[in-house]
Amino acid sequence: MSSPKVLFGFHAVGVRLKTAPDSIIEIYIDPNRRDARMRQFIERAKEAGARLIEADGLRIAKLAGSHGHQGVAARVQPVAQARSLDDLLDQLEQGTEAPLLLVLDGVTDPHNLGACLRVADGAGAHAVIAPKDHACGINATVAKVASGAAETVPYFMVTNLARTLNELKERHIWVIGTSDDAPKTLYQVDLRGPVALVLGAEGPGMRQLTRKTCDELVSIPMRGAVESLNVSVASAVCLYEALRQRS
Repeated sequence: MSSPKVLFGFHAVGVRLKTAPDSIIEIYIDPNRRDARMRQFIERAKEAGARLIEADGLRIAKLAGSHGHQGVAARVQPVAQARSLDDLLDQLEQGTEAPLLLVLDGVTDPHNLGACLRVADGAGAHAVIAPKDHACGINATVAKVASGAAETVPYFMVTNLARTLNELKERHIWVIGTSDDAPKTLYQVDLRGPVALVLGAEGPGMRQLTRKTCDELVSIPMRGAVESLNVSVASAVCLYEALRQRS
């Protein structure tokens, strides 16, 4: 069994209560917080049979590694997801839904990654992929910002991103990168088939090799003075355009 990890905040712990209550070892709550949100949360936790432990805000902050815990943290066992990207792609090939993947190149900020996972969950993306050497892993901050999506969206960190993109192409997944200088806009491409949308970090964008490996590059139209969007906002624009086309 993998070692326990910590989730904190109402959203992250609440989603785990909803999706996998048996994986919760114990939930720490701050007894000084007595508002309606906390009362409702405690009621849900008791209904799910979770073990509740009262702890002051400082103890919870120490456990969570953050003061943004809202008076709630939980020690949980990791939930099994598809073991590998190949496993997930094999499953998708047997289904009726065209794969929709989000690829992040160089996103190292946990708040950005958490927001990207939340967007990916909302838009129904099947997985988020990132390179091991230029990326942020899942930590407590990511889980908090993701509001539970770190539990529901498979996140695969791969050794060689360009090679992984080529493997996606071998599986007939169209790899579309985003770039400010692309001649086509996002709204001029067909996103209804199997698609991997590739976004780089704000500022540097995708690395050169990643860019070269894409089948096609598209831009997000920018009409104002600002030159680029935050990567999580750009992810939302791209994924929801794919969702719009597919529905």
